[in-house]
Amino acid sequence: MIISFRISNWMSFKEETHFTMVASRERQHGDRIARLNKYQLRVLPMAAIYGGNASGKTNLFRALNFAKYLVVKGSQPDSLIPVEPFRLGAKGKANPTHFHFELLIDENIYGFSFTVDAHSILEEKLVLVTSTSERVLYHRQNGNAEFDEKLAGNEFLKFAFQGTRENQLFLTNSVSQNVDIFKPVYDWFKNNLELVAPDSRFESFEQFLDEENPLFTTMNEMLPLLDTGITRLGGEEVPFENLPLPTALKTKLQEEVKEGKTFRIMSDDRFVVTRKKGKLLAKKLVTYHQSADGGEVKFEINQESDGSKRVLDLLPAFLDLFTRDTKKVYVIDEVGRSLHTLLIRKLLNAYLNGCSAATRSQLLLTTHDVLLMDQQLLRRDEMWVTERDASGQSNLFSFSEYKDVRYDKDIRKSYLQGRLGGIPRIFFEGRFSGAALEGEMLENG
Repeated sequence: MIISFRISNWMSFKEETHFTMVASRERQHGDRIARLNKYQLRVLPMAAIYGGNASGKTNLFRALNFAKYLVVKGSQPDSLIPVEPFRLGAKGKANPTHFHFELLIDENIYGFSFTVDAHSILEEKLVLVTSTSERVLYHRQNGNAEFDEKLAGNEFLKFAFQGTRENQLFLTNSVSQNVDIFKPVYDWFKNNLELVAPDSRFESFEQFLDEENPLFTTMNEMLPLLDTGITRLGGEEVPFENLPLPTALKTKLQEEVKEGKTFRIMSDDRFVVTRKKGKLLAKKLVTYHQSADGGEVKFEINQESDGSKRVLDLLPAFLDLFTRDTKKVYVIDEVGRSLHTLLIRKLLNAYLNGCSAATRSQLLLTTHDVLLMDQQLLRRDEMWVTERDASGQSNLFSFSEYKDVRYDKDIRKSYLQGRLGGIPRIFFEGRFSGAALEGEMLENG
C-alpha cells in the first residue's frame, strides 16, 4: 500500500507536494479503512484526483510511472536519466528532482527516497520504520554509502555498491546482484504497482484465450452484465504464416519464441504466439455477440467500440481488486475515458464494498467525472484536487482540508462554482461571442 509520497521539481510540481493515503479523523465509510495496528495507522483504500485540463493530474501519474521505471528497469550505461524537472522557472532544470515514498510491504513500512538529475543519482535512502523507531538500512550520498550497523559487516553489500553506476539506483543494482535484503521494496515497484494510462491495453490478455484459466470464466461471466453487447471472449487460431506482421518481426518470433513460451502482439488486433512441439502457433482474441435468432456472431477486437475496448482493458484490474487477498495498487489515469459514469460508479462501489480493515489493495485514479464527487461514494479525504497557478506551478490538496465541507454537503455544487478550486479558468466568453466575432470580421474586411 502507498502510505504517502512526496515529489518536488517534477514537471509542473515545482515545490514539494505531499500526497497521503492516511485517513483523517472523519468517521464516514470507516468500516472500509485498512487498519495497521502495529503502527496505529488507518489507511485509505482509494483516492480520486480531480482538476482542470493541464492542472497536473497526469503529472502525478507520470511521477509514479517514472519511479517504477527507474527502480525496475533503470538507465543504461552512459545514458541520461529521463527525469523531467519544472521548466517554467529559471532554476528548475538546474535543480535536482526529489521523490520520497512511504510504503506498506508485508506489514512493514519502508521509507524509500532518491534525489536525481539527468546524469546521476545524487542521494538515495532506504529506511525500515518500526513501531517505535526508524532504521536507516542504507544512505547513499556524495558517492558513498552508509549501512545500518547490522549490515555494516556485509562485504558483499559493499561490493555491490561499488559496482553501482552513478546513473543507477543502488536498490536496482543490489537486487540484480542477488542481494535479497532490499528485494521486497524492489518487488513492490515491479509487481504491486500497476499503472494504467488512458491508452493502455491489458497486457496479459492470453488469460482470456485459456479456458482453464479462472480469469477466463470470471471475465465471461461479468461481460454480459456490463451492457457492452459482448456475451463472451474467445480465441481464434490463425496460421502463423498468415499473421499480418512485417517479415522482420516474423523472423524474430521464429528465432526467439522457445518451446512452451508465449509472446504477445498488440496492434489493432491482439495475438499470442506460442511454440508447441517445435511449431509456432498463433491465436487471436475475438469477441462474440448474440444475434437476433439467438445464435452468436464473431467480432474482431478492432470492430468493438472504444468504450467496449476500454472495459476489456480495465475490467481485469477491477477483477484483481475484487480479490480479497490482493496487495496490488492500481493507478488509473483518466478512468472515465470512453466509459459511462454509471458503469464506473458500479465498479468503484463493488470494490469499496469489499474493502475492510484487512484490505491491503488500493485504487488511485484521475478523473473529470464530477458525478463521482459524491460523499455517498467517497470520503472527503479520498477526494483530491490539482490546481495550476499563474506561474504554471501545480498544487495538490484534499477536500478534507476544507473545514466547512460537511459530510452531508453536495460537494459537486461547491466544486463547480469554483469554491474548492481545481476548475479550469476560461476567459473567452465575451471575445468569442457571436456578436464579437461578427464585428471583428467586418473590421478586418
